[in-house]
Amino acid sequence: MTSFMFRSPCKFRTMKGFEQKSYLGLKAASYNVRINPFRRTEVSCQLQKIDSSVTWPVIAHEEVLVKSKPAEPVIHQPLHLSRRARRNRKSPTQRAAFQETNISPDNFIYPVFIHQGEVDIPIKTMPGRYMLGWRHGLIEEVARARDVGVSSIMLYPKVPDILKSPTGEEAFNDNGLVQRTVGLLKDRFPDLVIYTDVNFDEYSSSGHGGIIREDGVILNDETIHQLCKQAVSQARAGADVVCTSEMLDGRVGAVRAVLDAKGFHHVSIMSYSVKYTSSLYGRFRKVQLDKKTYQMNPANSREALMEAREDEAEGADILMVKPALPSLDIIRLLKDQILLPIGACQVSGEYSMIKAAGLLKMIDEEKVMMESLICLRRAGADLILTYFALQAATILCGENKKNSFN
Repeated sequence: MTSFMFRSPCKFRTMKGFEQKSYLGLKAASYNVRINPFRRTEVSCQLQKIDSSVTWPVIAHEEVLVKSKPAEPVIHQPLHLSRRARRNRKSPTQRAAFQETNISPDNFIYPVFIHQGEVDIPIKTMPGRYMLGWRHGLIEEVARARDVGVSSIMLYPKVPDILKSPTGEEAFNDNGLVQRTVGLLKDRFPDLVIYTDVNFDEYSSSGHGGIIREDGVILNDETIHQLCKQAVSQARAGADVVCTSEMLDGRVGAVRAVLDAKGFHHVSIMSYSVKYTSSLYGRFRKVQLDKKTYQMNPANSREALMEAREDEAEGADILMVKPALPSLDIIRLLKDQILLPIGACQVSGEYSMIKAAGLLKMIDEEKVMMESLICLRRAGADLILTYFALQAATILCGENKKNSFN
């Protein structure tokens, strides 16, 4: 039978002022479109605004037929198939038994934002997320996470502007916000696994991930000298894993060497081996900076493998890919080529898109959230750093956890 693609323009009148108006909260319009696939002509489109609870007429018609009369066989002889894959999908029990990929709270790293104050401050661009007071709000949030099996956290500090400088000395202040927080958490939760961010940008007055020369060039080696001090300070405070999250050349080897020299052989390094210059970053930051000279071009994959292999050779214990969902192919590439554990960082933009669409009732937030996480596991991620960690773990620990995907 000849196959064809039916192309026929559907013409609508221009809607004046559309660009200037906000249509949030309006119910979706439904369109009845009648197409004769055997005749190439313009499509007659009838626009009719209806309640969003009403389904498409064709679907409704099919449902009526199913309810009113049992389907009659349309063939007298079944196909002679040696294998029917649907047999293994016919019941929830069988689908669960044959599920190839599983997920648990042990796979999650829970990122938490902290600040010097006591009050938890909502982050407007991330519904449900807060800048937590480092002594009270943080402790309560970590306790909630542990109650549902999440025992790994990542600390992201909000450093007061007055403490920032061109060379970022506050990053290795042993009495700094991160260092004090690590000590507090270890006293309260000794078995908690704490990841800390070895990153210059939150401590830099420029917001960049490195020291900037007068002509605007990011200084690689000079910045790494400061990052080594930061990693040692975090390890001294009690961090379990230090995360070299800016893609400066040689940072992993330098940090590994200084940690070993200072007696911190037990402290792991999670390297952000593949960190793309993604538009999905942002969190609560308003400043847009060009970091293309040290973060990677999203169009490149061979470069990603090269960077990952270099970090492996320099002594990294875990390799992280950021962002997560747009990089499923890279996660699988590293999983197939490298024997180290692979992490995926589900960034703020990924979180906010799912949350926003859920709030607008465009998607089922929980189902999309869980699907996004299981897809990261399927691609090969051993660890997932996600703002959904607490919410997803709560679902996984609930009564219906076995049927989450069945």
